[in-house]
Amino acid sequence: MARPQLDKLLDRIVDDETLDAVDTLVQLVDWLRPDDPTHVAPVLARLEELAFAIESRSSVRHALSARIQAQLVDSRHLPLYTEIGLFSRRGFFREFGLRVYERLNPAPPDRRNLKHVLTMVFHRVDDAEWVTSVPDDAWLRLFDLLVDVSEGREKALRKAREEALYALETLSIWIAAEELEPELLRLDPRICERNSAFVAQQRELAAYVREYMEWTQDSDRPFHDDEHARVLLAQVAEQIALFRKRAVKRGTSIGLTYLLERLDQTLERIESLLDLLDPDEPEQRRATGVRLFKQMVANNSRRHSLRALWQENVKLLSRSVTENASHTGEHYITRNRAEYLQMLWSGAGAGLIIAFMALIKIELVGLGLPLGLQTLLVCLNYGLGFVLIHMLHFTVATKQPAMTAARFAAAVEQGDKGTANLKKLADLMIDVGRSQFVAVVGNVFVALPVAIVVGWAYLELWHTPVLDAAHVDYQLEELSPIGGLALFHAAIAGVWLFVAGLIAGFFDNRNAYLDLPGRLREHPLLRRVLPTGLRDRIADYLEGNYGALAGNFFFGVLLGVTGYIGYLLSLPLDIRHIAFSSANLGYVAASDLPGWGEMLMYFFFVMLIGAMNLWVSFALAFYVALKARGARIGSVPRLLRVYLQRIGERPRELLLPPPPAPEAEPPAGDEGRK
Repeated sequence: MARPQLDKLLDRIVDDETLDAVDTLVQLVDWLRPDDPTHVAPVLARLEELAFAIESRSSVRHALSARIQAQLVDSRHLPLYTEIGLFSRRGFFREFGLRVYERLNPAPPDRRNLKHVLTMVFHRVDDAEWVTSVPDDAWLRLFDLLVDVSEGREKALRKAREEALYALETLSIWIAAEELEPELLRLDPRICERNSAFVAQQRELAAYVREYMEWTQDSDRPFHDDEHARVLLAQVAEQIALFRKRAVKRGTSIGLTYLLERLDQTLERIESLLDLLDPDEPEQRRATGVRLFKQMVANNSRRHSLRALWQENVKLLSRSVTENASHTGEHYITRNRAEYLQMLWSGAGAGLIIAFMALIKIELVGLGLPLGLQTLLVCLNYGLGFVLIHMLHFTVATKQPAMTAARFAAAVEQGDKGTANLKKLADLMIDVGRSQFVAVVGNVFVALPVAIVVGWAYLELWHTPVLDAAHVDYQLEELSPIGGLALFHAAIAGVWLFVAGLIAGFFDNRNAYLDLPGRLREHPLLRRVLPTGLRDRIADYLEGNYGALAGNFFFGVLLGVTGYIGYLLSLPLDIRHIAFSSANLGYVAASDLPGWGEMLMYFFFVMLIGAMNLWVSFALAFYVALKARGARIGSVPRLLRVYLQRIGERPRELLLPPPPAPEAEPPAGDEGRK
């Protein structure tokens, strides 16, 4: 059934001399295109039929080849290699505006530009899905048939080779020019030296292109291989990796992250062009050709997509913010008894302060102030309280997930092909879970009894409870998971925990990027009013704590303002946090002690609030960190199986620190030498 239709299509294409190569390819691809882009089987069957028909009908084969090769000779290839799949040099906002304009008023297609030809042939946004799913061998067979005969083959190949060499030299010049970027010079001033890898690769590739052209004109000349050029390109890649490492310490920006990503893409394209031009590796050349074809179809399908542009830039921005959190997250993970006890002590200290923060909040609400002023004071209570907790080196348990999630994503990224080593990830999950458990224990099991003791002392001093009967009922209702919307409010607090982690990463990055410690040390006014030692101490403290201070303060502001936003919007918005909920339960117990059964029930509700805080903040932070790194977990069921297996092997370490490793015995004979 399909073969007669194909024969008619081929006859019509060949007989119509007004059709050029573009129209020919459009009709052939329209015939190949499946109704459902996820089903590749119909495409494979049609490709087989098309290849057989072209192979068995020499007149059709010669006609198609002649048209396509004439198109290759008359077209510009450069935009295909230097634009598709490479980040624009225009930046986000100019690129966004251009894409909007192109969607509203698209430019007329240029049939002599292979980039436009690709767009005209694969004009559906879902074409990339089925094109990339077709095996390489199927495409290679079709390409061989379309360019393997006719008198214009050598001319077309020569044109393609010249354009690829021109693209190679252009991309090489771009890389060399980037070394003058102020962002890169800030990270490593040495790159502007005459013998930097950026300039050296351009000189070598220029020589390679020149001698390649001479070799094509005189095959008796020795071929100048690309071995040295690849060594220099590897050095450029190492320099880019060094830029990324230094950016973590010295600060990054969306522009710098964008630039480094574009450099990586340009290097990869140069490597592909070298593979495509290598006369000694025909199989590699063919494999590279079809890989480039698939990549270009995929990237070209997103050329005007605002969503794709937004996602690419959000990924870059997320990475620039979460890089600092990955390193900070190490401090929230305990791996031995000393770190475990330190985390317990740190959590206990935070619990003590939170008990008093909860009391201050209760008193502020009881003053009957205007709601706006009350909200401001509550925000300051939370914000300054969290800053004090940080300055005293204490730990709020629920702040851990936002920091450790980036550490998880970094571990995932370090696996093969961006997929996690499941055993290492499971071990990290155990370490983080244990650390969160001990910090929660420190917060809750100090905040709760301290609140009870403070409540009793309050009653003894002022002969009135902290909470009257109406406020006791209100506080207990607020702990109800469903009726009081406690879980919903705990999820909101989890979102704010995640946002606070991003804020901390942002301010840490700005601190490094602007070199705030250095500015403080050399500030003209501070040099006149503060001694050198004090300036240095302030600068050193801010260098390590600027982001954490900002994140903690804004976290408090977000917690304090949520209820006011709910009031303005007439929505049931509020927050529930495990540490404050446990302190509030303590004040309830001191004011009107419920029965033990009821007390245990509400304590369980507090634990549910904590679980929601932890999981929401961790899930959001982990998702962003994974997206930022382009990493993935792989099989979640397999990860859970490995996690349970590791727990079975080391059940004690789920909640308690691992035992110290036994000391290695001295080698035999050491006793006698003492």
